[in-house]
Amino acid sequence: MGAGKTTVGREVARLTKRPFVDLDEELERRHGPIARIFEERGEPEFRVLEAQLAAEVLGGDELSVVALGGGAVTTEEIRGFLDLRAFTVWLQVSADQAWARVGGSDRPLARDEGDFRRLHDGRQALYDAVAEGQAEDVDGVLLAALELELWPGGLTAFLDENPGLTVVGDEHVLALHLPGIAAHSVPAGEAAKTLEVAQRLWTDLRGGRETTIAAVGGGSTTDLAGFVASNYLRGVPWVALPTTLTGQVDAAIGGKTGIDLPGGKNLVGAFHFPYAVVLDPEVLATLPPRERRAGMAEVVKTGLLAGRTVWELPEEETIRACAAYKAAVVLSDPYETEGRRTALNLGHTFAHALEAASGYELPHGEAVALGLLAALRLSGLETGVVEEILQPRPVRVDPEAAWRALKRDKKGEGVFVLLEEPGRPHVTTLSDADARRALESLLAK
Repeated sequence: MGAGKTTVGREVARLTKRPFVDLDEELERRHGPIARIFEERGEPEFRVLEAQLAAEVLGGDELSVVALGGGAVTTEEIRGFLDLRAFTVWLQVSADQAWARVGGSDRPLARDEGDFRRLHDGRQALYDAVAEGQAEDVDGVLLAALELELWPGGLTAFLDENPGLTVVGDEHVLALHLPGIAAHSVPAGEAAKTLEVAQRLWTDLRGGRETTIAAVGGGSTTDLAGFVASNYLRGVPWVALPTTLTGQVDAAIGGKTGIDLPGGKNLVGAFHFPYAVVLDPEVLATLPPRERRAGMAEVVKTGLLAGRTVWELPEEETIRACAAYKAAVVLSDPYETEGRRTALNLGHTFAHALEAASGYELPHGEAVALGLLAALRLSGLETGVVEEILQPRPVRVDPEAAWRALKRDKKGEGVFVLLEEPGRPHVTTLSDADARRALESLLAK
């Protein structure tokens, strides 16, 4: 009681585009006020009604966000349903906070402060037993639901605590942060995302189906390692340890893995979700300014999509907010079957075309900055935030090569993500003439 489950649950449901069910509210709708049920029928009968409703809600086929009553987990039947049918997040609250919110209300188990505090403390072990994640707010719930862990100083500690992992790492990152560790090294950046590198890893891997791959590096490394994991022995688990800002706010989140082909980015890949993503802000201290600015392109993209000035927050809070937004979108459409994840491609259709036309010499973040510039112009919106923070500069690539790449890109068949306003993305079609004009505005003359 008093943890804010209803308020947080509604917002999580809104962000993930899922139905919301508050078990207490639904109980009252069907059976009348909970206080009256306690008074007339007693707590045991209330728990029976609660368990029946929980079985109905948790046993359905629809993916929903469900706020449970504070005492629901005291019923063994409900704990069983949670174990089989749900991902359970413990929304934590202190006894002082909870009592301040519910003391003096008509809640039947919040009439006496002493009894309430004993109840609060006595249930902690049960909450801990059923919870698969813990959180204190909306962003925390979203992070927990995709097993995203913000863990400052955690890169080395995570590997030390999981010595059986098979490490695949960016050669520069390994030398900088993990010298001497046994690992399969891969080239930095997009040079890693080739069939040749993937084949080398498949050949060099020696473990059986118990193999778990740990990807250490930027977004290109996690794309590659996740793809290798998705195919090795028909699929083995993996964990992402992104070491760039791009990776921590976007690329390593969401289960998309893949490699490039000469004609375009990410043309071969698979959805293969990592069992955990460890976000360690401290490793970003070694990022060169150009790489940090590249990551800021994804931060700005996320802020434009969410309608939040996340780029103004302290870095750790920026990472947390961006990762939570990406998690919400992914949870709304895990395998991109509903079209909701398409919004994350804001600016990326143009960016991928420019990257391919440059032979992947143009860094991804700089390409995204240009793509965002084009998207804002096409949306009829001010471009100041992109120009001030990202400072994009026109690039010199073959216009025909860029156009061919845009047309071939899996998202480039006339469909683009624009903004009605910050926080309101929409997918629309553009004529070839408009798309080409926008693309060529990004090229150096």
